[in-house]
Amino acid sequence: MLFSLLIANYNNGKFFRDCYESIIAQTYAEWEAIIVDDGSTDDSVKVITAIIGNDKRFKFYTNDKNYGCGYTKRRCVELASGDICGFVDADDILLPLALERMRFAYIGKSEAVLIHSNLIYCNETLQKQFEYPYAAAVSSTTAPFLNLDHRVTAFATFRRSAYLNTEGIESYLQKAVDQDLYLKMYETGPFYFINEPLYLYRRHPESISAESRMDKSQFWHWFVIMQTAKRRGINVDDIFMQFFINRKKYEKLEKKIQQNKLLKLYNSLSRLFDTSIEEKRIVDETIVAEEQQ
Repeated sequence: MLFSLLIANYNNGKFFRDCYESIIAQTYAEWEAIIVDDGSTDDSVKVITAIIGNDKRFKFYTNDKNYGCGYTKRRCVELASGDICGFVDADDILLPLALERMRFAYIGKSEAVLIHSNLIYCNETLQKQFEYPYAAAVSSTTAPFLNLDHRVTAFATFRRSAYLNTEGIESYLQKAVDQDLYLKMYETGPFYFINEPLYLYRRHPESISAESRMDKSQFWHWFVIMQTAKRRGINVDDIFMQFFINRKKYEKLEKKIQQNKLLKLYNSLSRLFDTSIEEKRIVDETIVAEEQQ
């Protein structure tokens, strides 16, 4: 079983050494690494080619200009030859048993088209901060599955044969590319969850998880959901009103909590989607009061 590790790089050359070392440290050795540089403006090309040297397991390509994440990740899959593919960001880390755990899972779950695990958030220097709390199994009977609760996250791998039965990753997407992949793969067969962190996600000012980029990410995520709804013939009006509108309200309140000492008494409401009806009533009344000031 050959794994294709797919790396779409843009200006992450300074972090690539850690990613590279995590790949060559895998306990399962049947892999290739497909790296596509998307017109980086730093020294990524020089750094990456120097690190991989003549190792034939690493295959390095460059785009003739910066096309964006969707185009580059789609190209990564097109260049892959493995039975199983999985994206690894150039600034992140695979834990040593990642591919071995995935291999055993695919052997035991032959019907699975995508297998996902959990991750650990790290700071810029890869100091572990906390395990991602929302990763979980996805039921094949869940309708409609739109990954709104982000149960499916890295490290996720998928059968290339099943991917080829989809329209593929949309090349024009700038963000939410992985969400597009997950939703399309869900339409081809069941998922399986490994309840174990296999991936270290590095958070730094340029990462997609940076607060300054979250609004754009949410826009693209909703765009992907709309495309999915069209493809599946489902109505998502209520989902938009329930999830995105309310989420914005609660995010606004969370900022107020950080600014107002009195509201800090309600700090436990940071997990609003698990709160009681009475707590939500308090939240809504607080939002209205704040908006009237």
